[in-house]
Amino acid sequence: MSTPLLEVRDLVKYYKATGFLARNTPPVRAVDGVSFTVGKGETLGLVGESGCGKSTVGRTILRLQGATAGTVRFDGTDLLALDRSALRQARRRIQIIFQDPYSSLNPRMTVGDAIAEGIEIHDLAPRAGIPGRVARLLEEVGLDGSYASRYPHEFSGGQRQRIGIARALGVEPDFIVCDEPVSALDVSVQAQVLNLLADLQARRGISYLFIAHDLAVVRQIAQRVAVMYLGRIVETGPTEEVLARPAHPYTRALLSAVPVPDPTTQRLRIVLAGDPPSPSNPPPGCPFHPRCPHPARDARCSTERPELHQIGRSEVACHHAESPT
Repeated sequence: MSTPLLEVRDLVKYYKATGFLARNTPPVRAVDGVSFTVGKGETLGLVGESGCGKSTVGRTILRLQGATAGTVRFDGTDLLALDRSALRQARRRIQIIFQDPYSSLNPRMTVGDAIAEGIEIHDLAPRAGIPGRVARLLEEVGLDGSYASRYPHEFSGGQRQRIGIARALGVEPDFIVCDEPVSALDVSVQAQVLNLLADLQARRGISYLFIAHDLAVVRQIAQRVAVMYLGRIVETGPTEEVLARPAHPYTRALLSAVPVPDPTTQRLRIVLAGDPPSPSNPPPGCPFHPRCPHPARDARCSTERPELHQIGRSEVACHHAESPT
């Protein structure tokens, strides 16, 4: 197997409580020992319900916030060990597309200035050539090059997200964190943006970490998928394998909630009992066991935390993943 472009090992991010009662308050375990790899030109989908820690993983990888522990190796270099100068150089190769296309752009900057900012910082083009480069980037994402003189409020949500993509592409990155980039868009626009990302990957060989809660979106764009629950990965493998034959009860519950576009098709909905546990006070043993509907659930589930182990072509963190459902 070739060396991965990105290798994350045992990534941990805890948030300490602040204020008067901080001494007696346990930290929030947003990310609690996450490991995965992303190959060159590959897309890994990171999925899970709100609050599972998937966006924190993406932001910690980019060092938009500090990690508590772990390593993040990008092309052999540990990003968490870089000083400010070296990190600035590394960030030319790693970019992010934010979830909200409305708040991710400065309303006081023209879209041309927003796209040109990274090009100027990294000195990737002579000043006289920057406007032409910006126009070509806008055209590459499906917008008219003349739009560079306009302001963000003059565009729709889908157009703003295309501008955000153009801004990320401006520094010629090898890896992009896509933090739920289509969740705020209409369904028809979602498909257009997903097709654009796939086309850019085919042309430029970019790798993506695609963070989402919609499994239908992940199926369309990701070659592999990792499912997160309460700060940990509970199942990972090839996308079609995980979605066609989910081995973890949490993955099966997520899939049962995906709408089916055929009204004649009946799907058994798995309704999980209770609410997700607090990440500052996770349950002992398997973090999913208080809500788990698995018929083979036993005392081991509440005392021994399962580790990822191979089941077919996937890896699953469940004591009873091999048992029939």
